[in-house]
Amino acid sequence: MRAVADEDDEDHNAISKKSTASHDTAPEQPNEGPRSEDDEDDDDGEDEPKLKYNRLTGNLGTIYRNGDATSAFLVSGHKMVIGTHNGNIHIFSLPSLQPLRTYRAHSASITAVSVSPLRPVSTTGRPEIVQRNTADVGSPARAPPNTFAATSSPGKSSRQVPLPNTPSNAIHIATASIDGKVCVSSLVDAKDVTLRNFARPVQAVAISPDFKNDRTYLSGGLAGNLIVTVGGKAGVSADANTNSAAAAASGWLGSIGLGSNTGKDTVLHAGEGSIGTIRWSLSGKYVAWVNEQGIKIMRSHYKLDNTDSEFAWKRIAHIDRPNRPTWNEMASVWKARIDWIDDAYLEVEQASSTELQNGAQQGELAKTERNSTSPGKKRKAEKLVVGWGDTAWVIQVQIGGADARKDASEKAAGSASILHKLRFDDCIISGLSLYTPSLLLIIAYRTHDDESRPLPSLEHDTPRRGRQNRQTGIPPEVRLIDVHTKDVVDEDTLSVSRFETLSASDYHLSTLFVPPIPRVTGPAQKGAFEALGGGLWDAGLNATRIFSSGASVKSHTGSSTENGKGSPATSAAGVARDAALFKKPDAHPSISAPGLKIFLQSPYDCVLAVKRDEGDRLEWLLEHQQYKEAWELLDKHPEALTSTTSYASDRGSDSTPSTPAKAQQSLADFFADDSASQSTLSASKAHNSAVEKEKRRIGDLWLQKLVSGQHWADAGRVAGKVLGTSSSWEHWVWTFAEAGRFDEITPHIPRMTMKPPLPSIVYEVVLGHYIAKDRLRLQELLEQWDPELFNVGSVTAAIEAKLQSADIKEDAAKDGSKGRDWRILMESLQRLYLADGRPRDALRCCIKLQNADEAMRLISDFHLLDAVADDIPGLILLRISQSQLDHAPLEELDSLSKDPIQLLVDEAYHGVVKPQTVVSQLSNEDLTLRPFLFFYLRALWRGDGTASLLGSTDNTPTPSGPNIPHPRTRLTKTQRRDQLAAEGHQLIATSFADLAVRLFADYDRPLLLPLLRHAQEGYSYDDATQLCRDRGFVTELVFLLSKTGQTRAALRTIVADLRDVGAAIAFVRESGDGELWGELLECGMERPAFVRGLLEEVGTGFLGRKEGGGKAGDGSEVVRRIPDGLEIEGLKGALGAYLRGFEIQADISAGVARVLRSEVAEVMGRLREGRARGVRFEVRSEDEDDPWPVRVEVEDEGKQGESTEVEQEQTAEEPAKPGHCVRCREPFTVEETKETLIGFACGHVYHLSCILDSSEGSKENVRAAEDLQARFQADVEGTSSRSVGAKVAHAHVIRRAIRHGCSLCLERENVEEL
Repeated sequence: MRAVADEDDEDHNAISKKSTASHDTAPEQPNEGPRSEDDEDDDDGEDEPKLKYNRLTGNLGTIYRNGDATSAFLVSGHKMVIGTHNGNIHIFSLPSLQPLRTYRAHSASITAVSVSPLRPVSTTGRPEIVQRNTADVGSPARAPPNTFAATSSPGKSSRQVPLPNTPSNAIHIATASIDGKVCVSSLVDAKDVTLRNFARPVQAVAISPDFKNDRTYLSGGLAGNLIVTVGGKAGVSADANTNSAAAAASGWLGSIGLGSNTGKDTVLHAGEGSIGTIRWSLSGKYVAWVNEQGIKIMRSHYKLDNTDSEFAWKRIAHIDRPNRPTWNEMASVWKARIDWIDDAYLEVEQASSTELQNGAQQGELAKTERNSTSPGKKRKAEKLVVGWGDTAWVIQVQIGGADARKDASEKAAGSASILHKLRFDDCIISGLSLYTPSLLLIIAYRTHDDESRPLPSLEHDTPRRGRQNRQTGIPPEVRLIDVHTKDVVDEDTLSVSRFETLSASDYHLSTLFVPPIPRVTGPAQKGAFEALGGGLWDAGLNATRIFSSGASVKSHTGSSTENGKGSPATSAAGVARDAALFKKPDAHPSISAPGLKIFLQSPYDCVLAVKRDEGDRLEWLLEHQQYKEAWELLDKHPEALTSTTSYASDRGSDSTPSTPAKAQQSLADFFADDSASQSTLSASKAHNSAVEKEKRRIGDLWLQKLVSGQHWADAGRVAGKVLGTSSSWEHWVWTFAEAGRFDEITPHIPRMTMKPPLPSIVYEVVLGHYIAKDRLRLQELLEQWDPELFNVGSVTAAIEAKLQSADIKEDAAKDGSKGRDWRILMESLQRLYLADGRPRDALRCCIKLQNADEAMRLISDFHLLDAVADDIPGLILLRISQSQLDHAPLEELDSLSKDPIQLLVDEAYHGVVKPQTVVSQLSNEDLTLRPFLFFYLRALWRGDGTASLLGSTDNTPTPSGPNIPHPRTRLTKTQRRDQLAAEGHQLIATSFADLAVRLFADYDRPLLLPLLRHAQEGYSYDDATQLCRDRGFVTELVFLLSKTGQTRAALRTIVADLRDVGAAIAFVRESGDGELWGELLECGMERPAFVRGLLEEVGTGFLGRKEGGGKAGDGSEVVRRIPDGLEIEGLKGALGAYLRGFEIQADISAGVARVLRSEVAEVMGRLREGRARGVRFEVRSEDEDDPWPVRVEVEDEGKQGESTEVEQEQTAEEPAKPGHCVRCREPFTVEETKETLIGFACGHVYHLSCILDSSEGSKENVRAAEDLQARFQADVEGTSSRSVGAKVAHAHVIRRAIRHGCSLCLERENVEEL
């Protein structure tokens, strides 16, 4: 499972399982040429790595000056701290990898580094930008006078610019060295340095998380003592006082003022061999260290209450080293590695991991998954991993203990348990951590080669200078191991410089987790440094932005400038000058991205390992020619393309950033290049365009691989998915065509027009292939492809040529179907003719194919009936075979020929194909087409056109009539049909009446009588009469006889042949000839049934009357003419019915009389009531005022007495007032006793003189009434006028004079009548 380094790889930045970076001294290997098929098989079985690697050596060039090499390494928060064999300390800022500070702390190799406090990367914090003179980059500062060597460094003396005191810079760095000293220095305060000499090589140091306050650290080395040091004066170098006498003397001298506060050293543990590693836990509560006997864990003094102070430095656990012979020799040589773990700062478990597939381990895995709580929340248990020699442990430490055998104090201090233990047979652990809660990450220093043979061992494997003579080492490996199954999940070979000379203790591993940036859901206040950038690692943050802020100016307050002035103006100017000296800190993209960062350090190289993203997966898939997965990945995750840009992190001599040189274009690159791209595209559109180009390029590579492997069917399917341009389609269609693989590519060729369009020759070549080889496939393609895609004329010519060839016959059988290929080619030709705008040629194809439906559609849609006008029988017989013509019933023939007949009827109305043409072609001698001639004339008679014709209107003249609407109006279907039927009646009556009579008589007798009645002048009466006699059509014969004046013969025919009394009586009634009644009786008396029918008809109300009103016959005459002795069946019932008819008539008459009498009586009663009702006369005396005075208008002289006709009409129209004459409008007074007043039932009252003036009676009567009225007025005494006789005479005379009633009401009635 090991990966072999590919020394041909020119990219020294990326280190992976398949490609590792060679060191700069490695010789260049020759090109081995193309890979064999066996190599390709190996690649197919190779697993994709989980990590990607970037070499950071070029960014750390200042470390390796003067031949120096690294010996200790640590990453904490935003800082990377590196110790070298020359005793120098280099501090870099993350993620920019910009040097912050360099100083010399020791005179020999540094063995350990520790930082206080341990700061995880915060989601809200920001890295500080450091003030550093460009000329001083990488140059260690010279120690100022009166200080020890911790602040001095070899080389050029220069002043280092102090760092701003920000939270991320406020750290203390503790280092240990084989020179026997421990140095603790502040990053921001160069004076805060303590140096302690333990007189023996110190191999481990761990500084308290709260060193700023408690000034405490732990150390240990070859002496075997675990020492805790507290206190110590800054800027002073002192010796350790681990023995009691020295400690007492130091304390006594200090108490009398002769000593100084040099700190206190206390031995916590001793006697178990040298101590190789000490690490403080993340919470600060526990400390783990390793000596030759095993692993120790104790409770620290940090975060202890006063009540639990006795637990400080209390050991809570011990794990023995493995009891194997090798360990007895190598326990002191192998350097142990310890890393405290927080599951919240690990990569997330993958759903497809081995742990999730192993059901037995799911319970354990659930306990070790990432905690969903926030990282800062207090936890009861902590986890650490220990790698020592060939064994690794995963240990959990928690407060209290579960072991009942321990006493109460031990339970309170805490307990530890081993979760997993792993042993490696082929390597020594040179560094370890957890990658996920279930994946262990290690640097494996291999002790066996690729053939599992042990490597030569060394007598000394300690970290010391002078390893030039050793040349037996092989490249180490970075492994991911499943802690549950012990399987190696991933394994990458790490190629570093001079790996042959390195030992297991020369490698270091440190991790840093960068959490994702939380989404901001609302506005929030930002600090000075937060406002300077947009993200967690602000790569765009530069010195000018920093030092232009108020915070940076404030940090320089009180410092002198070059001219010694401290004014704000000059101070700001100095800041500006200082800002010009700093470079913009370019953030490394792999470090700044969220996720777990794994730093791998060797003496001559630094490598960063991170989780592979979608872009890395894309690159790996392309490198291993897994184009299917690569294309699908890019299609699902377009963002994978933007993350594939490599970052040239090595800026030194060992790596050179690769420049994308344009190589010779491959076929895939040629088709992926789209020169039509617009430079004005937005960033989003440009990205989408780039993604599409890359997808097309990968698709072409995918196709090339499939085609080279002869997987043509898969290649065709892939082409339909990945090809997106016309040029690429053209190329691949030609590729398939040259190989004769039309069937594989044809189903996927685009069916719609592309932009730019695919050349038509591509489609034509494919169609030409199937014209010659596979006609069924040709038919499918012509149905699927738009004719706009290809040249229709070229394809049509190819099909015509094929039809004319000898291998295509109409009667040739193919796959058991007669003439199949011929029919397919003809149908295809018809389709192409239509697409080419040649409907007449398409119609000829339909007729040859006897495709009646399509032919009818073409004729109807394109009005092509004139194209078949010379062969009307062929058009009608499209759906009719010869056997059907000979034996099919009339109904079947009618159904099969309905559509052609309707088309011919439509054309008859429009005049394109004259009815004479149709009739002449259908009137053959053998009479086989006679039924269709009948169908045609019948359709004309009925007006059976097509539905489109029935639903349309036209402006052609139509017969006028009361029931036919105007032709320009919108007609319904029924009205249109009636209109067409009227036209058909007229057409048949004038041109084809005799023929229609014979055909209707032969095929449809119900139409014969309407024809005879309508076309009375169009046919021969003699021929029609003879035809009806021969056929026995009595009804039609009666009609013909009646029309020729032979009414008696017609009546005798009805009586003799029809024997229908009702029809005979109706005929007599319609004829209006009274003499026929006698003829009817004479003919009917000889037939008893007829006599009975006559009696029944007469009894039901028949009255034979002449037109003049004379009596033509009645029931009594029928009875009188019945011969004596004639036996009539049912005579009694007929007579009874006859008599009942009379009774019914009598009853009806009596009822009518009663109704009339009642109505007359009612009207007479109303008349008498009206006459008896009095009329109201309102009469007043002259002394009374008129309640309705008449308005009198004073008029000018000359106009008095004059009134216009309009005024008179207005006066007449005004209603009469009560007590006034309706005519003169004068009131009635008591004094007018001699003036007779006349009142009517309508309520109008007149003076007698006024009513007589307007009366329409005779002049004599009016004059008599006036004379009588004059006598009454002359009779002053009233002797004559008061007598009864005089009053009666007076009333009689007045009645005669005004006999017409109220003149006013009479005038109104006349007006209403007018």
